[in-house]
Amino acid sequence: MSVSTAALAPSVCAPLPVLGQDVTVPLVTGGEVTYAALDYAASAPALQRVWDDVAAYAPYYGSVHRGAGYLSQLSTDLFENSRRTVAEFLGCRPEDQVVFTRSTTDSLNLLAAAIPADCQVFVYETEHHASLLPWRDARVTYLNAPRTPGQAVETLERALADRDPYGPALVCVTGASNVTGELWPVRELAAAAHAHGARIVLDAAQLAPHHPVDIAELDVDWVAFSGHKLYAPFGSGVLAGRADWLQAAEPYLAGGGASRKVARRADGGVDVGWHTTAARHEAGSPNVIGVYSIASACKALTEAGFDNLVAREQELVTRVREGLAEVPEVQVLSLFGDDAPRVGVISFVVRGWNSSHFAAALSAEYGIGVRDGLFCAHPLVRTLLGSDPQDPGECGAPEAEPGERSLNAIRVSFGAGTPDEHIDRFLRAVTELVREGAQWKYRTEDGRCVPDRGEAAQV
Repeated sequence: MSVSTAALAPSVCAPLPVLGQDVTVPLVTGGEVTYAALDYAASAPALQRVWDDVAAYAPYYGSVHRGAGYLSQLSTDLFENSRRTVAEFLGCRPEDQVVFTRSTTDSLNLLAAAIPADCQVFVYETEHHASLLPWRDARVTYLNAPRTPGQAVETLERALADRDPYGPALVCVTGASNVTGELWPVRELAAAAHAHGARIVLDAAQLAPHHPVDIAELDVDWVAFSGHKLYAPFGSGVLAGRADWLQAAEPYLAGGGASRKVARRADGGVDVGWHTTAARHEAGSPNVIGVYSIASACKALTEAGFDNLVAREQELVTRVREGLAEVPEVQVLSLFGDDAPRVGVISFVVRGWNSSHFAAALSAEYGIGVRDGLFCAHPLVRTLLGSDPQDPGECGAPEAEPGERSLNAIRVSFGAGTPDEHIDRFLRAVTELVREGAQWKYRTEDGRCVPDRGEAAQV
């Protein structure tokens, strides 16, 4: 496998301090409780270290690269040092570029705009929409969901060997599923891609916050991830890797910063010389604070000891899976089986419950925030639920009443900032809801399942 959870050192670290740990929320049953944020896979809370670093820098904020003033010069140094920090965090090779974007979605759309015109793209149906959908101008081969890591490699090898005509190709694959949390065999997939003359981009949105990612070790061509999943929710992302396709492509956005020289021609037109560095795809005033926050998070995770963070998270994963296994009505969703290594992302359905109703009850009656829906991975969730592609279902709650079958699932996700108490409360809540039912009545309003104010359930 590309990453392994075997033989990890015993957990010796406490949860990292994050913002919001003391936030209280009202319960529909009365009173308040400390909020249990268990939706890390959507957006992780900001690390306190990140917030402190950003707050300390904010008074010195200035425009980068072209300003002569002290704050501009300071901000330029901070911006470029952040690029070096991210490159080190990702184990970039000397010739790799680190391009700052808005998110994983933005990063993969940038790469999609930079691939050669005759490039063929191979992507599994199991991908998040951010990596499933950007390749609109390419010839795309969608690969069926594999049921083992070995099958994933075999499927890719057959598809690459059969491609016609033989030309440039790109494989896009996740490092860790945003639905099941399962780790994919990235190193083996990279080897298969390169053996058949293809390149590979790793969607590390769910992997990078939970496990070290090393571009050189995994031998991938590019890595994409988002700051808001890496405890740095300030609107920045990263695309890091090989420079050649990026240098050969037209700038992702045309404008200041991407242009090195602009001159009028005698015929009235404009000649433009574009940068060949990462700046080529960073037009406009960059999000300096967002970039700095990512670098701060990279440092914080590294200094905390990533192996220790991984070990502690694996303990939480084991506790959640064992706790859910004690409730017969709960079905945990999985592609690769119970023994597959995974990060702190677990999706499940509960027999006899509408998933949106269950998630709403967790929030309203226990102060627990999880996610329900198809998680912007519609084909994968449909496959895992054994549904027909035409069955109704969306990225939000369907128009289904509490208790009705719904084509969606519940996702609980956690990470470096999750206290033990949040996990304990979640497992207790699942058990009580299944065995005793909700204490309140719920209804669908504007596509969301919400408490029916003033109406307690008759239990």
